[in-house]
Amino acid sequence: MSYFYRLTLFSFFVFALSLTGFGQSGQDLVSGNFTNVKFEQFARTVEQATPYRFYYRPGELDSVVVNLNVDRKPLSNVLQQLFNGTLFQYAIDARKRVYITVNRPIRTNLPIDFFDRGNNAGKDDSTANAYLTESRKQIVAPETKIYEVGKRTNPIRPGRATVAGYIRNQASGEPIVGAAVYIDNPRIGTSTDQFGYYSFTLPRGRHALKLRSVGMKDTQRQIILYGDGSLDVNMEDDVIPLKEVVIAAEKDVNVSGLQMGQERVDIRTMKQVPTALGETDLLRVVMTLPGVKSVGESSTGLNVRGGATDQNLILYNDATIYNSSHLFGFFSAFNPDVIKSVELYKSGIPSRYGGRLSSVLEVMTRDGNKKKFGGSGGLGLLTGRLTLEGPILKDKTSFIIGGRSSYSSWLLKQVPVSTFRNSRANFYDVNVHITHDYNNKNTIYLTGYLSQDYFRLNSDTAYNYRNQNLTLKWKHLFNNKLYSVFTGGVSQYKYNVSADRNPVNAYDLDFGINQTMAKADFNYFPNPKHTVDFGISSTYYKLQPGTYLPRGTESLVASDRVPAEQGIESAVYVGDRYDINQRLSLSFGLRYSLYSYLGPKDVFAYAPGLPVTTNNIVDTVSYAANKPIQTYHGPEYRFSARYVLSENASVKASFNRMRQYIQMLSNTTVIAPTDIWKLSDSHIRPQVGDQYSLGIYKNLKANTVELSVEGYYKTMQNLIDYRSGAVLILNHHIETDVVNAEGKAYGIELMAKKLTGKLNGWISYTYARTFLRTTGTQVGEVINQGKYYPSNYDKPHDVTMIGNYRFSRRFSVSINMTYSTGRPITLPLAKYTLGEAQRLLYSERNQYRIPDYFRTDFAMNIEGNHKVKKLAHSSWTISVYNLTGRRNAYSIYFKSENGGIRGYKLSIFGQPIPSLTYNFKF
Repeated sequence: MSYFYRLTLFSFFVFALSLTGFGQSGQDLVSGNFTNVKFEQFARTVEQATPYRFYYRPGELDSVVVNLNVDRKPLSNVLQQLFNGTLFQYAIDARKRVYITVNRPIRTNLPIDFFDRGNNAGKDDSTANAYLTESRKQIVAPETKIYEVGKRTNPIRPGRATVAGYIRNQASGEPIVGAAVYIDNPRIGTSTDQFGYYSFTLPRGRHALKLRSVGMKDTQRQIILYGDGSLDVNMEDDVIPLKEVVIAAEKDVNVSGLQMGQERVDIRTMKQVPTALGETDLLRVVMTLPGVKSVGESSTGLNVRGGATDQNLILYNDATIYNSSHLFGFFSAFNPDVIKSVELYKSGIPSRYGGRLSSVLEVMTRDGNKKKFGGSGGLGLLTGRLTLEGPILKDKTSFIIGGRSSYSSWLLKQVPVSTFRNSRANFYDVNVHITHDYNNKNTIYLTGYLSQDYFRLNSDTAYNYRNQNLTLKWKHLFNNKLYSVFTGGVSQYKYNVSADRNPVNAYDLDFGINQTMAKADFNYFPNPKHTVDFGISSTYYKLQPGTYLPRGTESLVASDRVPAEQGIESAVYVGDRYDINQRLSLSFGLRYSLYSYLGPKDVFAYAPGLPVTTNNIVDTVSYAANKPIQTYHGPEYRFSARYVLSENASVKASFNRMRQYIQMLSNTTVIAPTDIWKLSDSHIRPQVGDQYSLGIYKNLKANTVELSVEGYYKTMQNLIDYRSGAVLILNHHIETDVVNAEGKAYGIELMAKKLTGKLNGWISYTYARTFLRTTGTQVGEVINQGKYYPSNYDKPHDVTMIGNYRFSRRFSVSINMTYSTGRPITLPLAKYTLGEAQRLLYSERNQYRIPDYFRTDFAMNIEGNHKVKKLAHSSWTISVYNLTGRRNAYSIYFKSENGGIRGYKLSIFGQPIPSLTYNFKF
C-alpha cells in the first residue's frame, strides 16, 4: 500500500512539473546562443527548429539585433525578454503563428462574449477594436499580407520551387514590361517579358519579393513558398516627386544584366526629347543612342554600327515594317500614343531573332485599359491624333485603337505661292490591338496596322506608298517553368509612282512585297541557373519587283513587267543562359537558317570568266512554279558573357553571326518610296556578318549615374554595291548592274546617363568607321582599284547630348544637341573631251565629305493642373527645331552653268522650325 501510494504521488508530481516547468512540448522550446544576430536570421533559425512561423514587416525589424543565450525556453518568454522596453509587440495564435508589430496591440482571439453584444460588439474592448482595425488595414495593404505560394506543407520541405505570374498596372490592367522581380537573400531576380510575365526559382520558405519598374511605385510581397505556384501583382503608378524625374526598373541592370548592346526606351523618356514639328518621334529618339546614325536630316533610315538601312529588322508586335517613315521622313510610322516601349539590339542579338545583319528594333504596343474607358490625343501644326482604349469585357478583354492624320495638303493650298499651292502631301495611319485573357493559362493578342502616304510636289509625278500588317498571337502557359507563344502574321508593303498630266505619257509604276510568317517560341526555366528559349519559324516572301503600265486609254506607254520572285526562309533555334556563379554568367545560342529561292523563274547563265553583262548571256534556264532554284543554309552562332568586377562594375563580351536573305536595292543613301527589295538568288548571295563586342560598365552615386564603354569589330560578306550608272528600276537582269563587296566596321561607344534628379539625361560619343571593298576581278566589277573605301554612311565622329530639367511638376525644359562628321561623297574633279563629247572625271568613290553636321533643339513642356477629377488632363509642348538656324548640308549636287560645273548644297531645315502641340488625355 505504501509502495502504491508513493508511486501515485511521484506520478502526480511529474505531471504537475510538466505543466508548470515546460508548458509546451519539447520541440516547441527554444535553445541557442544568439550573439549579434539580426532578427531575420533569428526568426529563420527558430522556424527551422520549431513549428513556429513568423509574420512581420522586415523593414520594421531590420535594426533589431538579438543577443540572448537561451536554453529550452518557451518562445513567449524569449520574445518577452527580447522586446522588453521597446515598442515591439507580439502575439502567438493556436496554430503557432507569431505576429510582431510596432506599437500596435493585437490579439489572436476575440472576447468570449464578443458576438453576444449585438451592435455594440467590441466597442468596449479597445484591444479587440485595435485587432479588427489592424486586420482591415492588412487586408487593404497587400505589402503586409502573407501570400502562400504552392500547396501548403508543414513543415516546409527543403529544396527549391518556382514562382511565376503577371505584373500589371493596377489602374489599367496592362502588363508591365521589364519590371524587376527579385529577392535580396540570396540575390535572385528576373524581369518581366513583353507580356508582363515572370518566372524564377527560389529556395522554399519565407521571402520578401521585391518589385520595381519605370514610372511605378516600388512594392513588395511577403510570400511563403511551399512549392511551384503563381503570384500575380498589380503595381501602382508613381506620382513622380520633383527629385525623381526618371526612375529605373532595376538600377544596376546595365551592370548585372547579361545582355550587351541593348537599349530600352520607354514612352515617358521619348516624350521628353524635342523633335521636328513637335510630335514625339520614336525613331528620332533611337537615333540619339550611341552607335545609331542616319545619313540625312529627313531620313528615318537607321545605320547601326556600320550597317546599311536594310540591315535592320524593324518589328511592330512581331510584324515586319519595310518603310518606317511618313512625309519625306519628317515623321516616323509609329503613333506615340499606342507605343509602350522600344528595344534595340545592336550586339549579342538573341537567337530568336534573325534575317538581318546589323540590329533588331522591337516596337511593342500597349494592350489597352482593362478597367475603364479612356483616350488621348493631340493637335500639332501638321498632324492630329486620337487614341481610344478600354475594356470589352472588364478585366478580361481590352482594346486600343489609334489614328493619326496630317492636314498638310490643306495647309499647302492656303500658301499664296503657286509652287506650294499646286503641291500635295499627306499621310494617315491606324493601329488596332485587342487582348483577350481566355483563362489563367491562355491569352490571345490581335494587332492590325495600316499606313498610307501620298505626295506630289508641283509636278506631274505622284508618289503613293502603304504598309499593311496583321498579327495574331496565342500565349499558353504549360506550367510555371514552361510557356509558349504561337504567332502568325502577314506584312505587306506597296508603292506606286504615277503621272497623268499628259495623257499620252501617263503611266503607273508599281512595286510590292508580301510576307507571311508563322513561328512558335518557347521559354523554359528548369532551375535558377538556367533559362532556356527555343523555337521554330518560317517566312514566305513574294515580291513584285516592278510593273510599268499605261495609265488611261490614251497613253502610248509600252507595258513592262519584271517577273515576280518568291522564296521561303525557315529557322530553328535554341538559347541557354547559364549563371555559373554570382559573378560569371554565360549565354549560348544557335540558330540554323535554311532559305530556298523558288520558281517560276527564267534564270540567265553567263559565260564563265567574263564580266556579268547582257552581252555575255549564254543560256536561260526555266524553273517551274515552287521548284527550288537556289538553296542557302548555315548556322548562326550567339555567345555572351558577363563577369561582375564589383557591386557596381562589370565587363561583358559577345559574338554573333547573322545571315540576311533579302536586301534592298537603292542608289540613294536614305529609305525612299522607290526602293526595291531583292531576294537572294543564283547570282546574289545572302549577306553574312560576324560581330565581336567588348564592354565595361560602371555605376556611380548609388546607381543613379551609369557609365559604359563598348567597342566592336564587324566583318560583312556578300554585300552589294553598284556599277557606275547602274539602273535599278525595271531591270530584268539586275545582277549585271551590281557588284559583290565585302565590308568591315569598327568603333567605340561611350555613354554617361543620369537617371534621377531635377536634371537628368544622357550624353554619348561614338567613333565608328565603315569600309567596303569589291571582290570581283572583271572589268567594271572593281571599284577604287580593289581597295577599301568609306561606305555611304561612314561618319567617324558623333556626339549627342539629351538634357531635361524639371522646374516643377508642371513645367520642364529639354534640349537636344548633336554633332557628326559629314558623310562621304564622290565629286567631279575635271572635264575632258572624248569623241567630240565632253565628259566628267570623278574622284575615287566617297573620297570627299559634305560639311559636318550640328544642330540644337529646344522644347518646353507645360502641364495642366494635377486635379484627380477632371474631364481631361492636358499639356502643351512648345519646341524649336534647329534653334541656331544652321544650314546643314543634306547633300551636294552640281549644275552645268555657262560652260562650267557649279556645286550647290541642299539644306532641308535651314531655319529654326518652331512648333506648338496640344496634348490631352481622359
